[in-house]
Amino acid sequence: MHPAYYEDFNEIKKKIWSMLDGAVTNRSSPFRIPVFVCGDQNDFDGRIVVLRKSDQSNNLLQFHSDIRSDKIFKLKNNKNASMLFYDKEEKIQVRIKVECTINHNNEITKGSWSKTGHMSRKCYLVDNGPGIESPVPTSGLKPELDNFEFTIKQSEKGYKNFSVIQCKIKNIEWLYLAAKGHRRAKFEFGDINKEYWLTP
Repeated sequence: MHPAYYEDFNEIKKKIWSMLDGAVTNRSSPFRIPVFVCGDQNDFDGRIVVLRKSDQSNNLLQFHSDIRSDKIFKLKNNKNASMLFYDKEEKIQVRIKVECTINHNNEITKGSWSKTGHMSRKCYLVDNGPGIESPVPTSGLKPELDNFEFTIKQSEKGYKNFSVIQCKIKNIEWLYLAAKGHRRAKFEFGDINKEYWLTP
């Protein structure tokens, strides 16, 4: 027997948002760490990000980034990007095209930073920013920070490097793998909302 979302647009959307919402709080959810792809036709690549917010009412997803990272540079040149989610157990793939807004040192980042545990702030304390060449293996952290003893007060220095990327969803493409026959659907959001089936 097939699940309710096998051939029902509304059930598919309910399942998608249930998986996205669950991933924000469930660290073991495969949807918690999507692949985020950005850039342009001459220079694009993907990386894992951590899903920090899922907001169906505003068609919005959110993650955090170091403002000095390469993806920020790419997003400043092209705000369009894509996110890829896959759950092996559920046999569900979700591809989402988004338009990104970079938040840095504003009310949005202040709110997110205040909810970020001080151990999670550690990656924003590296001296030179992520991706900088080093002559030796390194965490990028000063010795006094490269341990589990650094304080919440010390972690505050990382705020200047902290950014929140808000991803406004333009469309969602769903693929469900089933022995009887795969199902694929697309949902478009904007001035006119559309939903239609695709050949898998």
